[in-house]
Amino acid sequence: MDLLLLLLLSLALSAVAVAHHEHLLPRPLILDPLPETLLSDRFDDDPFLVCNAWRFAGEANNLSPWKTIPPECAAFVADYATGRAYAVDLEMVAREAGAYARDVGLGGDGMDAWVFDVDETLISNLPYYAEHGFGLEVFNVHEFDKWVDEASAPAIPSSLKLYKEILDLGIKIVLLTGRSEGQRHVTIYNLNNAGYENWEKLILRGEHDHGKTATTYKSEKRSELEIEGYRILGNSGDQWSDLQGFPTASRSFKLPNPMYYIP
Repeated sequence: MDLLLLLLLSLALSAVAVAHHEHLLPRPLILDPLPETLLSDRFDDDPFLVCNAWRFAGEANNLSPWKTIPPECAAFVADYATGRAYAVDLEMVAREAGAYARDVGLGGDGMDAWVFDVDETLISNLPYYAEHGFGLEVFNVHEFDKWVDEASAPAIPSSLKLYKEILDLGIKIVLLTGRSEGQRHVTIYNLNNAGYENWEKLILRGEHDHGKTATTYKSEKRSELEIEGYRILGNSGDQWSDLQGFPTASRSFKLPNPMYYIP
């Protein structure tokens, strides 16, 4: 009987301790407040933190539509785009896409396809953007078209490697670009010089595609591919508008691009 009373007394004391001393118990980390330093004005005074957060928000598609990079981030974007970080980020995307391509099952009828965007996905326009503030200037379609006509954009090395690997796996490649049909010749010339060949289709904006958002235009073209019987296993692009809309690929891969935004 004495043992039972002691046990009951122990349980009662434990309940009181819990009721009056909850702060002694471990709390979920999510309930803890953020450190003061992350909420203070000091965060706004650190351009690296602010610009890195802005770039992350852009890659996560959390930013509202924007026309130019923030002026205070000009140096940050230039350093990123011309430094090692951009190349490593591109390599990471290509590596993951390659691993997926190797493991995905093929239909065996030659109708498996992979869609690639062109600009900032297969070839790089960094030489052009280096002359235009890496996105600090409002996009000028006439100036960019002059650059396109030069047909000198270099390949993105990690994308070229992925492209060849996908071809070797027996997956057909469809190039779906926002460039105009009138730029077909220079686009083919540039792609070939950069090392790209043997694609199944090269789709450019026709007369009836102008004025459409990239999301609408590219969704319509993917739909046409599916009507033709293609199974779109993968889709690679540097803009969310390359990947969004319906139908989607079985899996999509977003390449980094903090220099411009296309709706």
